[in-house]
Amino acid sequence: MRKRRAHGPGPIIRYADKHIVIVDKPAGLTTMRHAEEIAEFGPRGKRFLPPTLADMLPNLLAQRRPNERTKVRAVHRLDKDTSGLVVFARTVEAERHLGKQFRAHSIERVYRALVRGRAKTARIESWLVRDRGDGRRGSSDTPGQGQRAVTHVRIVEELGDYTLVECRLETGRTHQVRIHLGEAGTPLCGERIYDRPLHGKPLPDGSGMKRVALHAALLGFEHPATGERMRWKSNLPKDMADSIERMRHA
Repeated sequence: MRKRRAHGPGPIIRYADKHIVIVDKPAGLTTMRHAEEIAEFGPRGKRFLPPTLADMLPNLLAQRRPNERTKVRAVHRLDKDTSGLVVFARTVEAERHLGKQFRAHSIERVYRALVRGRAKTARIESWLVRDRGDGRRGSSDTPGQGQRAVTHVRIVEELGDYTLVECRLETGRTHQVRIHLGEAGTPLCGERIYDRPLHGKPLPDGSGMKRVALHAALLGFEHPATGERMRWKSNLPKDMADSIERMRHA
């Protein structure tokens, strides 16, 4: 198990070799630019957009080892407001190998989430579609329609009207954890999209969280060059840790 490090104000490189880079991403930073954004703004317009983690990473790598190649290839992404561990490839071969692991769902990914209400330990399976009927992503009523998504939820700590849970991904779909927790009646603290039943009103949120309380706490996979199974852990960021401490003493 790799040694954990506390979060700083910016991204932290947790591990780097000639093939991969593991980064602890802070909330509020976009992982990489969507292809649609690049097409819309063009190369010149892109200069006026806020830098992404993928934009910043070459300079961070160059500061560590000036003579190494610094180009990175995004393999997966975390939502802008989600903090935690993300992997980048540094070669075409590593990108291809990691991509196969993601598609095979053999990448180990565990999130910590702070939710409203009393969550339950459960295995949640549904079929995700782009529009569940109210313009939001969500689960389809028809099995087999959409992408199969499975999340394993485990209670970590009960905090009165809130719960700290661990979510282990069996599949990795867009907004999977946010959707599954919201549809279970326990949306993330700070959630503003998947925080309501179909055609219903948003559920109350007195947590004070300014962003979705979701953190990618564990990442594990087979190293694309050596075949070694590697794992990293990341502590909760300050905003989530502070909220939990307040809830413990409420």
